[in-house]
Amino acid sequence: MASARTASPGSMVLALVIALFLWGVAHGSSSIERGFDVPVVLRGVPDDLVITDQTADVVNVRLLGSPGALRNVVPGKLQYALNVSNAKPGVAEFEVDPSGLEFPRGARVIARSPARIEIKFESRATKSVRVRPQIDGEPAAGFEIKGVEVEPPRVRVSGARSALMQVVDAPTETIDVTGQSAPLERDAHAVLGVNHVWIEDAPSVKVRVDIQAKPPAPAPERKARRG
Repeated sequence: MASARTASPGSMVLALVIALFLWGVAHGSSSIERGFDVPVVLRGVPDDLVITDQTADVVNVRLLGSPGALRNVVPGKLQYALNVSNAKPGVAEFEVDPSGLEFPRGARVIARSPARIEIKFESRATKSVRVRPQIDGEPAAGFEIKGVEVEPPRVRVSGARSALMQVVDAPTETIDVTGQSAPLERDAHAVLGVNHVWIEDAPSVKVRVDIQAKPPAPAPERKARRG
């Protein structure tokens, strides 16, 4: 009976190297999955509308492809453009279709989330409101505030019609006059504090506070002496 020949050490090493090479080729070319968050960019928003609600501002796109292809995806360059130029007041629903996104060869979209995006549009309105300066603190002892002026005294405010109804004036940032003993002038921003409303004009205004010395108190009257 012929005895089995034992493989030489060199043959065993060569077989191991070939096995490792084939394993690396097989795993290097196999497909993998990876998800990417793609920001939603709205195109063509009508000038007479304001967006007041949106169910999603990113779309998660799941790709299937080779590791090399997915490594070539640059997330910072991805945008999901959504054309809303035909929008009307109310809630509109848009189907998410990632087929327009460009990915490297060897990568394809297998899933996306959400499947649709809802956007609420409201009619836009504009009105003029008074600028209300906000003053805090007390001038130095012996001085008082004689008057406050704002330039400009009014600003134009625009936004969603329902939100604009809540705006009655445009208060400024608080101006502190603590310890002041002379007139002062400050640049301040008007702050509305209402969502979906903004100031059409420059938000910065000039506030002038007239601080003057208090007039001396009148001397007490002397009582006439009786003869």
